[in-house]
Amino acid sequence: MKSILEIVKKIVLSFIILYSYNLIAVNFNMVIPINIITVLLITILGTPSLIALILFKIMIL
Repeated sequence: MKSILEIVKKIVLSFIILYSYNLIAVNFNMVIPINIITVLLITILGTPSLIALILFKIMIL
């Protein structure tokens, strides 16, 4: 039960991090969509995956 709670905490925190990034990035037209893949990437890999998603978004534009 404790491990499930930790996983849920990480998923919620990842969603909050991605949402807060999107609030800032909407001014620069650099929004990363919030979907299951991006949330799981940030949940599993942490902040470096967010940086990688941002760099990927910059490379596409």
